[in-house]
Amino acid sequence: MAPEMENLLTLSNPLATVEQLASSSSGLDGIPLSLESSIRYAGLQITQAAGILLRLPQEIIAQAMVIFTRFYIGPEGGSFRTNGAKVGLPLRISFHSFPRLMYVQDVSAASIYIAAKLSADARTTRSVCNVYAYLMSGPTRKMFPNAPEHNPESYFLSEGDYHSARALLVQTETFVLRTLSFDTKVVVPHHIALTYLQTLGVLPPVPSSQSRDLASRTLAYLNLALFSPQLVYVTHQPTTLAVAAVYLAAREVGVKLPSNEWWEVFDVEREELGFLVVALRSCEGWVKTEKARWHERSCPLTADEVELELKGLHAEV
Repeated sequence: MAPEMENLLTLSNPLATVEQLASSSSGLDGIPLSLESSIRYAGLQITQAAGILLRLPQEIIAQAMVIFTRFYIGPEGGSFRTNGAKVGLPLRISFHSFPRLMYVQDVSAASIYIAAKLSADARTTRSVCNVYAYLMSGPTRKMFPNAPEHNPESYFLSEGDYHSARALLVQTETFVLRTLSFDTKVVVPHHIALTYLQTLGVLPPVPSSQSRDLASRTLAYLNLALFSPQLVYVTHQPTTLAVAAVYLAAREVGVKLPSNEWWEVFDVEREELGFLVVALRSCEGWVKTEKARWHERSCPLTADEVELELKGLHAEV
């Protein structure tokens, strides 16, 4: 294989197929698309919060969020109604071997654990279990305002509870890996975007205040895109995402980029760039809508909570 092709492969990710995007296991289980997007958003919030509490680098947190997103894609992926694979259960693994059904937070914990394990910043199972016990306790369960008072007893893990949580984490990790066919490669676009800024001559070795703002806004767009309902991290390559973030950040900060079609140098078509620009710009408004929707109550994360939400939706029809 030519060196150029090998370099391109190192900067590419496995993308979702048209068939996977056309139908999801959650959709086949009767979950409306809007509710599916809301539950995914809540799970990604938990994953991001856990990564911060575990003091993981942003690159690893982003990789974990992409792994979480991939798990729930396609008819053979996970379902938010059961949070397991709907079709084609992995060999020697069934729901009967689990202490209970896998919940969104379990898949989130497994995603964080897998992403960290594959890096130089691995975290112990005890650390992961402790963080998720805290995140799913009373003070933080809603992930939004109006949470109950702080109560340390609500997130204390006894030795017995820890061993149960650890067993569930390890089993969920295996389940997630088999669902993904052990393909855990995730190249995030953050460092690529910074390289592009340097290539375009707008991020000098000694950065100015404006160039710092440009880099900051570029990374902010890439972080926000992790929550995109269009699932841009599993439908577009990281190089394309980097170009779109640079384009938007430069326009926002007021940095002049080359007047010609510079994105073609990075092998990005105008149509694809246009789609991503619209998708990234719409993310902030969509996130605000989601926060307003679930401001007064918790987004359903367990199978029982999803069933109650579906009953409520059916009653409104």
